[in-house]
Amino acid sequence: MNHIRTLALVALSTLPCSAADPWVVYEGREGVGKGKHIVLISGDEEYRSEEALPQLGKILATHHGFKCTVLFAIDPATGVINPNVNNNIPGLEALKSADLMVIFTRFRNLPSDQMKHIDDYLSAGKPVVGLRTATHAFSNAGNKDFARYHWQSKDPVWKEGFGRYVLGETWVAHHGGHGSQATRGILAKDKANHPILKGIKDGDIFGPTDVYTVRLPLPADCTPLVFGQVVEGMKFDDPPSERNVGKSKAKLNDPMMPVAWTKSYTVGGETGRVFTTTMGSSQDFAHEGTRRLVVNACLWAVGLEERIPEKTKVDIVGEYNPTPFRSVKEWKGTKKPGDLAR
Repeated sequence: MNHIRTLALVALSTLPCSAADPWVVYEGREGVGKGKHIVLISGDEEYRSEEALPQLGKILATHHGFKCTVLFAIDPATGVINPNVNNNIPGLEALKSADLMVIFTRFRNLPSDQMKHIDDYLSAGKPVVGLRTATHAFSNAGNKDFARYHWQSKDPVWKEGFGRYVLGETWVAHHGGHGSQATRGILAKDKANHPILKGIKDGDIFGPTDVYTVRLPLPADCTPLVFGQVVEGMKFDDPPSERNVGKSKAKLNDPMMPVAWTKSYTVGGETGRVFTTTMGSSQDFAHEGTRRLVVNACLWAVGLEERIPEKTKVDIVGEYNPTPFRSVKEWKGTKKPGDLAR
């Protein structure tokens, strides 16, 4: 499913800003999120967050009324989106007016003046939605001001960094076969009526990205909503894997790993809601059930759970051509954020 097109092709209105600005803003239309602002932060070298988050922003703005600001890893010399530039995500000051931060970064080493905007946001107890590599969002052990965010942090409170402390887990390992075994979502039996899972049944959530290992049990403040069934292949209807974990006698699917959960965090005395999923690559967003999971989670995160309909609208907006995930050592992209404003 590499090419998707729907009827939602009407041009999105954008914030009156220069096309040269290193971010893109999708102004909200009518919907339950009207008047609320979501900041979506991309920046990973493998799973194409720079494709997934603009599409998610368009869906949230077009179908649900949120104003969405999407930020990118930017090459400061050219203004081009370049995920391999791991020390520059301009526009994080937009978090000052944000009602929700959606983060999908990987091993970022941002300067203190940029990190401060994230830290100020968390200190206000505002909600967070973390996708895929956000469990290891930062690799900044050398930053004396924000070393606690590092994915292997030794800080006594923030042990294992932003991923473990805020989202519930840091990077551990691939559980399924990377690039060879996809993920099918199975709902937690006692959470099928959770508002985030409205309109979703077993098997609706799917993505070609593999299941991540998480250490069981998750922290006590985590509530698993979806488990990841490792499938024997990369297609939606492939059967569950019967393989073992490495050379052990344990089965990949016994037990299944959580791939989506809720949590809370406390920074500076303020507590905020959290939703984390280890899914979310641009290819994962090609699947309706996966989009519905994340859109419902955004509604829940900002306190609109009672407004989540029986089947949230998550139609693709415009054309969507997700790139197969892979690490790209030499970035060939030429797009600037202004190119994504339509």
